[in-house]
Amino acid sequence: MYSLSEKPEETLVQEIQKFVSESPDNRQSRIDGSAHFETPLIGFADAQDRLFQDFKNIIGDFHLTPLEVLQGSFPDEHVGSWNKASVISWILPIPEATRKSNRQQTRYPSKAWAHTRTYGEEFNNKLREHLASFLRKEGFFAIAPMQSPVFEVLQSEKAGFTSNWSERHVAYVSGLGTFGLSRGLITARGIAMRCGSVVTSLKLTPTERPYSNFQEYCLFYSSGKCGRCIKRCPGKAISEKGQNKDQCMVHCSEVMEKSDEYDAVMPGCGLCLTGVPCEAGIPKKF
Repeated sequence: MYSLSEKPEETLVQEIQKFVSESPDNRQSRIDGSAHFETPLIGFADAQDRLFQDFKNIIGDFHLTPLEVLQGSFPDEHVGSWNKASVISWILPIPEATRKSNRQQTRYPSKAWAHTRTYGEEFNNKLREHLASFLRKEGFFAIAPMQSPVFEVLQSEKAGFTSNWSERHVAYVSGLGTFGLSRGLITARGIAMRCGSVVTSLKLTPTERPYSNFQEYCLFYSSGKCGRCIKRCPGKAISEKGQNKDQCMVHCSEVMEKSDEYDAVMPGCGLCLTGVPCEAGIPKKF
């Protein structure tokens, strides 16, 4: 095992992978005991990367920068403490069996997918808590933005129903993927995933972004010859213009009405994330 003082990036990768591999919460305990998620992808970003400031124009001025998260979460600490701050981002790939079960659906998600959306995200929250706690015990300031006192969900005229911290956009900055027509993030393990992040005062080497365009991995944007997610969306929320978030929410509300049937509080949908060329990896161009 490495240490944070010797090899901080390798140590954090090991810690995240170990938690994902060993935690009993990363299990479909209500179905068959299989894993919610497979081995994660992990990236790092400089908290002062200019893209975080750009998101205030791209997403909305309400979107927090990592430094604003740290300042809001640790208000008594001097702002100079954040000069070397970093962001840790991860991708939790959804296994083939769960993807296959959802691939076969035409209107509502499979039970395995619904449980991953609810109980898998509960595990993701525990991963956020675990990593932040691990860093704090090592003497660094750390917090998961989605668990910070400054996190909020809101309604924006520009972005619609949204929040002031986007895990997908943070993963993009951290070199983990680019956006698709459905607004999902296409990663080396595909678009069928969940993601999370922690901000910390620990200085980390940023992961190189292997792309030059924020839509580079999407076949529709790169070749104009896909659009499979348009056909997969049961709520007709995706078109060649992109995703209509409000229309998506209408369909997700319909799915929510079946939460008791699914035994899942947030069953989600995810049909546009399965049965598409980018489901499990970066698709090859036609």
